[in-house]
Amino acid sequence: MSQTVRRAIDILEYVARSPRTQTEVGDHLGVHRSTALRILESLTEGGLARRLPDGRYAVGYRLAGLAHLAREQFGLRDVAAEPLRALGTACGHTVHLAALENERIVYADKIDPPDGVRLYAEIGRPVPLHTAGAAKAILAHLPTEQAELLLSDCDFAPRTDTTITDPARYRAALATVRARGWAVDDGEYESYVNCVAVPVRDCGGGVVAAVSVTALKARAGLDVLVRDVLPDLLTTAETISKELGWRP
Repeated sequence: MSQTVRRAIDILEYVARSPRTQTEVGDHLGVHRSTALRILESLTEGGLARRLPDGRYAVGYRLAGLAHLAREQFGLRDVAAEPLRALGTACGHTVHLAALENERIVYADKIDPPDGVRLYAEIGRPVPLHTAGAAKAILAHLPTEQAELLLSDCDFAPRTDTTITDPARYRAALATVRARGWAVDDGEYESYVNCVAVPVRDCGGGVVAAVSVTALKARAGLDVLVRDVLPDLLTTAETISKELGWRP
């Protein structure tokens, strides 16, 4: 990527957060204000940026229009498809994509391992809130009021010996997930299966989905998933998040 194009992208991301002066843009890029002005003028001429009456620069209407036209290209499942396949090939286990839809969390996609082993989750079905790692990864990062709304219908029914059935203990587990950035299912829905899950963010930084890797315990215990799979899982979730417009 050329230096000018890189700087133009950096400027657009910078002014998208808040309108900026020419001097602020120059300082942000670490260049002379005349260099910043030259790029700003090119972006403004192309409609990707605009100069406000007070002299500051903001995102242009053309850029907003292009984003509106292309919105159908940025469906979560479409954006996530290739990274999910790559992760499934690399780890050899089942990969799930769970998505937040209004007042529920559902399985949006699933990549089965090449050996043909198929697990219970079905695309379009609700995710078990108190057992699934993907659900925990999403709930832990939602505003408290929204998370509580989703959990209001959760019965915390026991499924296995490791199912968290105490709501207070479950909320403490969510706090742990929020602090470390990833969640687990330690055989909480089916005793012979475990998983690790990571949240996915949208352009505003909010968590809208989660990616999880699920394995038969006989093939990979939870410690193995955390040690060997979690790094690639984190990278995959970050890739999908960036495709949705998120920036750290």
